Amino acid sequence: MAEAGAAGGPDRDRSRRRAWAEVDLGAVRHNAALLRDLAAPAGLCAVVKADGYGHGAPAVARAALEGGATWLAVAVVDEGVCLRAAGIDAPVLVLAEPPTDAMAEALAGGLTPTLYSLEGVAAADAAARSAGRVADVHLKVDTGMHRVGASPEHVVEVAVAVERAPGLRLAALWSHLSVADSDDPADRGFTDEQMGRFADAAAALEAAGVAVPMSHLANSAGAIAHPAARLDLVRCGIALYGEPPSAWAAEVLAAGAGAGALRPALTWRAKVSFVRRLPAGARPSYGRRRALPAAATVATVPVGYADGVPRRYFEEGGTVLVGGRPCPLAGAVTMDQIVVDCGPEAEVSVGDEVVLIGHQGEAARSATDWAQTVGTISYEVLCGIGARVPRVVVDTGAKEMGT
Repeated sequence: MAEAGAAGGPDRDRSRRRAWAEVDLGAVRHNAALLRDLAAPAGLCAVVKADGYGHGAPAVARAALEGGATWLAVAVVDEGVCLRAAGIDAPVLVLAEPPTDAMAEALAGGLTPTLYSLEGVAAADAAARSAGRVADVHLKVDTGMHRVGASPEHVVEVAVAVERAPGLRLAALWSHLSVADSDDPADRGFTDEQMGRFADAAAALEAAGVAVPMSHLANSAGAIAHPAARLDLVRCGIALYGEPPSAWAAEVLAAGAGAGALRPALTWRAKVSFVRRLPAGARPSYGRRRALPAAATVATVPVGYADGVPRRYFEEGGTVLVGGRPCPLAGAVTMDQIVVDCGPEAEVSVGDEVVLIGHQGEAARSATDWAQTVGTISYEVLCGIGARVPRVVVDTGAKEMGT
């Protein structure tokens, strides 16, 4: 197994820590191929921002490209530059308009910036002309997310400015769906509204004589549950990593591709660092928050909230897998450690494996399970796994590829 640096940091020797996250590139490759086939004839853009949702962006990007992705997407210029430094030469879209002082670096790295303001157009044009080149850009229109993007009434103005800029070429129009993961009738109606607004924006550009070679609108949920949103390209993030964007989207995907079609790419493991027997009524950890209901073997595991275990995970009844069984936390999550109630009869030893996310025997805990426990989303769970948890690359699909 080769180890990947976590969160852009240096590679670490796993033996220095008794907790690590395995990233299965075979799963990423499988998910990319599944999403590519689902969206065809639209292309697949693999979203690898936030260090590949905490999985390690360069390794994930390569696996996604091997699985059929033709584009990559990042949030900021530095993330794209890191991909280029890793030798990745596929098209990379920067999803937000780069600041003026980052535009030259974006173009020097061969990145494709998103634009949605006249100031951004001017900065990109100046950087391109200074470099003696014509740069492709994508124009984002705000169809209802209300985060960034040119407003529908200004999108033609911005597009015309791009057309008139000698250093720029308008390569695509795009937008982002805000509730595509929801089957609530009002939300489905709003998604339809967004698609309608996007079509109106495209028609307005055509009426103004502005040619747009490519359009993209769908995120993971849009690609899975809204076929009309697939257009020329789909941008998939969370599904690439094997987690459905919502329970409803999972049902839609299962109906078409089969249950369990997505393969979670990350398994979070640790080793027991200490074991003790405690009597009924003992109250482990800070705050003495809860009494043990019975005498129990209590295992200490060297991960805590600094590693991405939310403090609420204890209060909300979160479990981890020990010996192939879900076992509840026995006390409050601390910065560096958790304590686990392994039950009255358990035989647990220092060095035994604990699975926080993943499979152990017949039992499993997913990032989605964690999210449901603490009232958040799987994206936050995965991105929240801390930088000091080493990422270890494995590849269950290597044999299939002949490597």
